[in-house]
Amino acid sequence: MNGITPDPTRLQTIDLPALYCLAKFHSVRAAVCIALERAGIHEDHFYQAYKKAVHKNILFDMERTAIFEEFEKHGIWYMPLKGSILKDLYPETGMREMSDNDVLYDADFQMQVKEIMVARGYTAEIVGIGNQDVYKKQPVLNFEMHTSLVSEQKKNPDYAYYHNIRQRLRKDTDNQFGYHFTDEDFYVFMTDHEWKHFSCSGTGIRSLLDCYLYCKVKGDSLDWDYITQQCSQLGFADFEQERRALAMKVFSTMQLPELHDAELALLMEYLIAGTYGTVQNRIKKGLASQSKAGYILHMLFPSMEYLKNNVGFVRKLPVLYPVGVVYRFGRALVSRSSYMTAVFKSLRNNDGKKTDRK
Repeated sequence: MNGITPDPTRLQTIDLPALYCLAKFHSVRAAVCIALERAGIHEDHFYQAYKKAVHKNILFDMERTAIFEEFEKHGIWYMPLKGSILKDLYPETGMREMSDNDVLYDADFQMQVKEIMVARGYTAEIVGIGNQDVYKKQPVLNFEMHTSLVSEQKKNPDYAYYHNIRQRLRKDTDNQFGYHFTDEDFYVFMTDHEWKHFSCSGTGIRSLLDCYLYCKVKGDSLDWDYITQQCSQLGFADFEQERRALAMKVFSTMQLPELHDAELALLMEYLIAGTYGTVQNRIKKGLASQSKAGYILHMLFPSMEYLKNNVGFVRKLPVLYPVGVVYRFGRALVSRSSYMTAVFKSLRNNDGKKTDRK
């Protein structure tokens, strides 16, 4: 991130296959490849991952531009989210790996958007269930098209905060229907998104790296008083400050940073979680605030709002909640058998004792 060439003598003893597995776990193979190449180390697995990341980023850019041109023709307002914005802050093309592109759009045009995406060769994997529609096109394109930034679970603090999203958006100057966040609101949203992952199943080094790079590029111009106020309103002001301080310590120096116990514990949470978290983390964090019996009961019988967002026929007919519970569990056993196996294994291995990150 800082254009520093790693010390070749320190890399001579590195276990490259193990490094590759760790980098893949955290979706940073392309970035690590560039660092290795600077030090004169060419490793084919890393290089192939880097080439794929560059190719994928270019494909996403081309496809996103084409989709937005269709939105402009149809008068559909839109805003790109998360990785598609963050990747342009990285020093080199392809350095930030992405599995999908996220776009917020006008929910009133959901069916028109489906027609546009299908006409472009996408398969509509999920449409009209929850707050995001999923469209995929082989071999690598995956778009998550959001009708809102948060699900309709009104007890969540971010529901009220993001419910009337248009009031927080700013109009682009080079098109008719494109919007964007202010730099401060983008940072708050990316932190909100990270906090959800971190507090549930965990998130990895790429999230910490995103934070460092955003603060490095934008930090001096940001209104930190405003950011702190918004994060307090959303309930994660402490997390934002702790995570930002850790990111700056870890990535801003050539030396191994001196971390106190709380910072080291936080770093280890990032290191063991990987990009998308783990089932073990999800169970551990869930059991930190309730008994094992209570956790299992909540898992089997989620709230009505949650089930409406995940099972289409319950959304249309809430009276079918009991059927939806059975359907959801059966669907998970069939289509997510490995995940369910991991859940049952984690529940068996976890004694349900409450834990505290501090």
